[in-house]
Parts: sequence; structure tokens; C-alpha cells
Amino acid sequence: MFLRRIFLLIHVGVVLLLLATLLNAYVPPSVFPGLNLLSLLFPALMGLHIVFCLMWILLWKKQALFFLAVSILLLNPARRWLNYNPSNTDGPTLKVVSANLKTGKLGEKAAADYLNSTGADLMILQDPGEVQNMLDLPHKSKDYWVVSVSSATEIIEQGPLFKDDGYSFYADIKHQGKMIRVINVYLTPFFFDKNKVRPAEDLEKNKSKAKYILKRLIPTFKIHEEEVDTIAHAVKNSPYPVILAGDFNAVPNSYEYYTLLGDLKDVFVEVGRGSPTSFHDYKVPIRIDYIFASENIQPVGYRVDRNVTISDHYPVIAEFKID
Repeated sequence: MFLRRIFLLIHVGVVLLLLATLLNAYVPPSVFPGLNLLSLLFPALMGLHIVFCLMWILLWKKQALFFLAVSILLLNPARRWLNYNPSNTDGPTLKVVSANLKTGKLGEKAAADYLNSTGADLMILQDPGEVQNMLDLPHKSKDYWVVSVSSATEIIEQGPLFKDDGYSFYADIKHQGKMIRVINVYLTPFFFDKNKVRPAEDLEKNKSKAKYILKRLIPTFKIHEEEVDTIAHAVKNSPYPVILAGDFNAVPNSYEYYTLLGDLKDVFVEVGRGSPTSFHDYKVPIRIDYIFASENIQPVGYRVDRNVTISDHYPVIAEFKID
């Protein structure tokens, strides 16, 4: 009996932490950054929640009904990490690739060859280096420091979203007679020293690494707050339907995720299957690369291509049907 009460208290605590991540939709990091930190722990907390639910079910305890009911509130947040949709038979008319190339682990030529082989109509790249100049697509954006867009159709208009050009910009393309505003998002990186991030066997070293990570995370969260507010404003005031994609440097259920999502659709949630994790340079793969779209742009496919290692990010590929 005593042990069950301990497990019950732990389970309640786990559920409260999971529900707290939903507050990232309303509470910015400048007010309480701890909520954004919780979003990083969502998969582990959700795993614990599932284990405890199975335990209550096997023990035939009424607590199972309560925790299963609470799970309904967590269903959509969980689908941002692991999802299932039946295959869509609608034929795509627009294929989009988004990738952070980080100069390309295979080299710029190999990265360009891969991107050309995808047959994408639209390539939204971060850290492209010279790759953009090697792409077959005829229409290319201006040089916006570390972000670019290449398109099969004409880029009608383009411009930075930040005064100093920053990491994000928009490009208006005309696809099959329909204007679409493409927004390339590359939120400020955390600039981790990877040797100080990877887990060590020594406990004291891990404590030191944890302090280092926190010192990098919290200030960058606050920079992201300003960046995503600017980008969200640009999405809201766009004269055209929007495809917003790129490297958010933020996980699902974070403040960055909720703010950028706004009234858009997460294409992975709509049509994706399996796991969307795209950054794989640490021990645990995470999802920080996304493709969002306006309600009136119909997604028909989404996948992360893990068959190629062109950088420390896997390319994200989405397909849309544009009427």
C-alpha cells in the first residue's frame, strides 16, 4: 500500500510536469524559462507516464481511468514526437526540402547532388555555404547570410524579417498561378561546445556539463522569444498563404514551437508517420527541423530522410497539393 502511494505521487508529479509544458503556449521564457526547459524533457516524461499507466492497468486500479483520461490532453503534444497517419493517395504538385547543411559532412558537392536528386520544386536551406550555387533550380534568393531559398518558379519578391538581415527572410513564389509566401526560419543557435555537452562517466563532470548547458540555453531562449514574435507577426500579416520551414533550434511543445505554429499546421502532425527527429549529433536524437503551412495549403506527405548524412541534420521533405 505504501509503495503504491509513492508511485501514485510520482505519477501525479510526472503528469503535472507534462501538463506544464502546455503553458509554453502562453508563458514566454522572459517570464519563466523553466517551462521551456521542461519541453526538452517531454519524451522522457511521456515515457514514464505510459509505464505508470500500464502498471495501473495491470494492477486493475481505478487510478488507470483517471490517468488515461488525462492522456487525452497530452495526445496532440505527443503526436508532435511520434505520430501515425494513413498513407495519402493524393498526388503532390509541390515538393519541398528543408535542410540545415552545416557546410555538408559529405562536402558541398555531395550535398548539392543529393538535393538535386530529390526533384524538389522548393529548397529551404540553412547554412548552405556554396551549395545554393550548385543547385539545378533556376530561381535563387539573394544572399541572406546563412539562409537561402531556391525555387523551380520565379521568386516575385523577397526580404529580411530582421533589421540586421538575421537568420530569417521571406520569399514570395508563384506556383501554378498561386502566390505562396515562403519563410525560412533559422533561430539563433545555442553554439554549444559539443565536448561539453556529451555525457561523461564522471558524476562531477556531468554536473559541470549541466551547468554549462543551462548557461547556454536560458539566454538563447530569450533571444528566440524576440525572433519568433517577429516571425509570427510576419506570418499573421502575410498577404499570401505561408509555408514556414527551417531549423527552429527548439523542440516540440516549446515556446518557440507554439508561437511559430500559431494558426499554421504542423505538416508532420497532419500527414507524417513514425518519428520526426532530425538532429542526430548527440546521444539522443531530437526534432528541431520543421515544415509548417497555412490551413489552405494541403499537405499530402512528410518524411525525414535518414538515408543520407549530409550534415548533423537529416533533410526534411514535405509534399503538398496546390489546387
